[in-house]
Amino acid sequence: MAKSKWVSFWLCLFFGIFGAHKFYEGRVLLGIVYLCTLGLAGVGVIIDLVILLFKPNPYYP
Repeated sequence: MAKSKWVSFWLCLFFGIFGAHKFYEGRVLLGIVYLCTLGLAGVGVIIDLVILLFKPNPYYP
C-alpha cells in the first residue's frame, strides 16, 4: 500500500523518537526499536528525515 511522503516526514519530525513514522509505514519491529532507543539516540531520526526528503510521493515501504 502506498504511503504519503509528507505524512511520514511530519510524523518523523515531531514523533520520530517514538518511532511513529515507522509504525505508519508498517515496520512495527523497527518502530519498537526506535521507541526503546529514543530514535536511535536521535541520529536515526535525522537520517530518516533526510531519506524521506528524497523519496517519491507516494512511495512503497
